[in-house]
Amino acid sequence: MVRRKAWQALGVAGGVVGAAGAAVGVGVAARRRSQIAADRRRLATQLTTGEPGAFPPGQQSSVTADDGVRLSCEEIEPSGRAALTVVLVHGFALDRRTWRMQRRMLAELTDPAVRTVLYDQRSHGRSERAPRESCTLDQLGRDLDAVIRALAPDGPLVLVGHSMGGMTLMALADLRPELFTERVAGVALVSTSAGEMASEGLPGTLLSRHNPLTRGVGLLARVQPKLVEGVRRAAGDVIWAITRRFAYGDRSVDRSLVDLVDTMISSNAVDALTDFVDTLGSHDRLAALPALAGCEVLVAAGDGDRVIPFKHSETIAAELSHAELLRLPGVGHLPMLEQPAAVDEALAGLIARSVRRTRAVRGVRRLRGRA
Repeated sequence: MVRRKAWQALGVAGGVVGAAGAAVGVGVAARRRSQIAADRRRLATQLTTGEPGAFPPGQQSSVTADDGVRLSCEEIEPSGRAALTVVLVHGFALDRRTWRMQRRMLAELTDPAVRTVLYDQRSHGRSERAPRESCTLDQLGRDLDAVIRALAPDGPLVLVGHSMGGMTLMALADLRPELFTERVAGVALVSTSAGEMASEGLPGTLLSRHNPLTRGVGLLARVQPKLVEGVRRAAGDVIWAITRRFAYGDRSVDRSLVDLVDTMISSNAVDALTDFVDTLGSHDRLAALPALAGCEVLVAAGDGDRVIPFKHSETIAAELSHAELLRLPGVGHLPMLEQPAAVDEALAGLIARSVRRTRAVRGVRRLRGRA
């Protein structure tokens, strides 16, 4: 009976995917004008050659996670002495290009100056494809711990996580609460959730672990990857429109920003993404939030977010009474791209407060040492 249900789900998934491909096949050619195609090819090359003209250029590196998976990383050093290190953690189906606007702002900070560390989460971007059983938030927390130990082994930290990246920060707080007492001075949780992900928004429907279509597509992608990826390419126009709807609140957002997100998503294999469905659906880290009580905290999100509704950010802020809650009217799931100036200003403020907190803590420790 179980096997029969599994094949039924697979059949439904295959039928839906096939129908989608047939439905959009006629319209695909109409929108794929030569300039748009050229833009997408240019964006796609960033996965292997780095972002052309990116400022500032980063030093490419890699870190090996505790289970042997290679994580692709990037380090950006300031011109002067860094007051702390900022670690940027991207979300589900994306990669570190999510932070293309913020890397410039962080590099231009002078008082205080900061180091920046970025990396691609396992099975995302330029990082190594990981076994399905390791695609859990617990493991993502351990991956972040490995990146910090390798690339920022000492000194104060500000951790910034978007969507699944914010959940990764919470998983790290569960794993190593002492790190948030001893070294983490500031935390930014952007468009993320501490739990009940399956209740509403995109995770409550398409990404639900109880959705037979999602599971069926994931299974089909494992046994027939060329078929699924071919249909995905054929349905490019539909997927592009869906990406614009769910990534951004502003329907008139610059096409290049939609292309960027579309390229990030399409660079990841379908079954690599469905590997994370179970862990996203069962995410519950409210109990980890008290570990952030000694940190400066920024909670930021758009109230037009269709992926993780704004009330999830309100829940986090309610648990952390000292947190700053930044509400961005009408903005979607990617505020760092849709409203970079507002996000940059909030992050700069968080960093300044974190530096002041670090200096105050050092002063207290010195006084205690003299006593």
